[in-house]
Amino acid sequence: MAKRHAKQGEPATVRGTRDTVLVTDLLLDAENPRLASLGPQADQEGQEGLVKALWQQMAVDEVALSIAANGYFPDEPLVVVPGNASRPCEKGKFIIIEGNRRFAAVLLLLDEELRIKVKATDLPQITPERRRDLETLPVVKYEKRRDLWTYCGFRHINGIQPWDAFSKAKYVTMVHEKYEYPLEVIADRIGDRHTTVKRLYRGYKVLQQAESQAGFDPTDRVRNRFYFSHLYTALDQPDFQKHLGIEAETSLRANPVPKSRLSQLKELMTWLYGSKSRNTEPLVRNQYPDLNTLRDVISKPASLSALRSGYPLARAYEISIGDRRRFRDSLTKAKEELQQAKGTVTTGYAGEQDLSEIMSDILRVASSLEDEMKQKRQGKPSGE
Repeated sequence: MAKRHAKQGEPATVRGTRDTVLVTDLLLDAENPRLASLGPQADQEGQEGLVKALWQQMAVDEVALSIAANGYFPDEPLVVVPGNASRPCEKGKFIIIEGNRRFAAVLLLLDEELRIKVKATDLPQITPERRRDLETLPVVKYEKRRDLWTYCGFRHINGIQPWDAFSKAKYVTMVHEKYEYPLEVIADRIGDRHTTVKRLYRGYKVLQQAESQAGFDPTDRVRNRFYFSHLYTALDQPDFQKHLGIEAETSLRANPVPKSRLSQLKELMTWLYGSKSRNTEPLVRNQYPDLNTLRDVISKPASLSALRSGYPLARAYEISIGDRRRFRDSLTKAKEELQQAKGTVTTGYAGEQDLSEIMSDILRVASSLEDEMKQKRQGKPSGE
């Protein structure tokens, strides 16, 4: 099927209609990438699960306290589209595309039973006047969800309220595959000048393949938060691409990793995220410098073999840089450390005997090392 382009009779901007809607006629958006990324409860427990997930992870309390004290600001309308008439629960309702956190705050202020269910019991009681004001909310209505993709993409991918990386990737994938816009068009329409759209899409497709074909289970990760940025950043680097047998442009599709490299894909996911069931910690704790260190390790057969044999990442990295660089780095570091010690000797040394003995050992090692270096420069075998 041909992909859509921006100039096929479809305006870049569609204007909505301002209105007011009863709270009882509004629904949180279960398809919102940010809400869908909050975890299983958001998918399995309907509207209540979405409110609970928002309360636990999106600082709804801050918004609720502000609304309780000041009311709902009319110049921040919710952005909505009609619900799907074929779904009984959505018939006659409006789905909130923008403003889900604000709406969750309103629901919690209005419904004491809901506050108890989601453990939001520290929110204040509101006055009857405030309750009446909150029962109807300002909205901007649009006919279709797709009318808003440019607005949402600009706002949450490159704009003032960025989503987390996984939510961004999920949204880019939806616009590309469901609305059939080329990645280049998406990038152009949201002002992407750094290939962010392509990198997010590649990461999402590899993640899907890791789940469907390589046995990766995101819920088995060690850390509570899923650091999707580790994956899509790695996949943008030539060494990781080579490790998985993919290329920059040809990997922008479903199942980009060849079947012969699925074991490497599963291996990479474990290095990035660990495995609770196998009691395996992730090698990448922080994107910098751990991801760069891992990249250097997998780029050389000897260090990669060491890593697979159970050596720690730091030791495998030492193998990857080789003896010549390791010698230079060690010597430079030793000099820096000794200079720091010299700078603090008047205030940091109180005449301790053990420190004096350590200094004597350093001098002996340094003298021996210097002798070996001189012999090497003169072409003599070490120890002659």
